[in-house]
Amino acid sequence: MVSTGDRSAKIRTYNYPQNRITDHRINLTLYNLTEFVNGDIQEMIDSLQFAENAERLKEGGLS
Repeated sequence: MVSTGDRSAKIRTYNYPQNRITDHRINLTLYNLTEFVNGDIQEMIDSLQFAENAERLKEGGLS
């Protein structure tokens, strides 16, 4: 599948002037972009896992 690249198709936005990273799938905004690009991504991973588990519970259970 080829994406158009328009704004609505974006998964994550990196905004360097505001030191901000936003994951649009789970509507999470963090203000530690510098640390994130240097490898400190655990907060994002934890938030993504939490959102995935919540979605699975909504669908009928964890597997």
